[in-house]
Amino acid sequence: MKKVPFLLVIVALLTSCASSYNVEGSSAISALDGSKLYLKAIKNNEFKNIDSCDVVHGEFHFTGLLDTVRMASLYMDDESIMPVVLEKGEITVKIDQARQIVSGTPLNDSLYKFIDKHNQLTSQMNELSHKQSQMLLEGIDEVTINQRLSAEAAKIASEEDQLVMKFIEANFDNVLGPGVFMMITSQYRYPILTPQIEDIMSKATQKFKDDPYVKDFYQTAQENEKRMNGLGDQSVQQEEAPAQSSSNPLTNIPQK
Repeated sequence: MKKVPFLLVIVALLTSCASSYNVEGSSAISALDGSKLYLKAIKNNEFKNIDSCDVVHGEFHFTGLLDTVRMASLYMDDESIMPVVLEKGEITVKIDQARQIVSGTPLNDSLYKFIDKHNQLTSQMNELSHKQSQMLLEGIDEVTINQRLSAEAAKIASEEDQLVMKFIEANFDNVLGPGVFMMITSQYRYPILTPQIEDIMSKATQKFKDDPYVKDFYQTAQENEKRMNGLGDQSVQQEEAPAQSSSNPLTNIPQK
């Protein structure tokens, strides 16, 4: 009989060591009603289900124990909707036609502040095609148009690079750094080294380098670089080059 209270104490202590996450979500998109949503996180380089729920009258709810803070993604079937940091606290998710946002906890607030800034730059880049049409209608010659818009595009791209670099550097030692690194590298068909990636890794802390995704990507990218440098046929290297997104490399980040 004396063992029972002791076991209960042990169970209570083990439970108290684990934090819990609580996600309260709302959707203004009627098509989501009746759908099943999933929270997925990376495990062994694959997204695995860690929780699921149904959308009922525009509301959904996830809750569970959390042994460590982790980066996850909200999915509907096999389609990624938005990133979510699972951490202690009350996490609020709002989805509508204009915007998707997660708030209520420190890391989610920081992530979506970054996403908002990045989306602003993406909008500015997308606006350049509209500017081009307007300038053509105004009778401005194409050479002048290309010069002006190329300069604007280069400025926006530089601001975007700096935004991403500074954010990852500021979050090397929490889940946001590796999480955004994964987002920017997901544009490639296979791991490669770019000046931006080399710059990130040259400044990275050991904790960041030891993240399973970062470590695997960087090692594979280095191996691919050696193989490409060993190829004598330049045309093969060009054919093998990964497709890059000129507008928004953060392919898993929701757009406004």
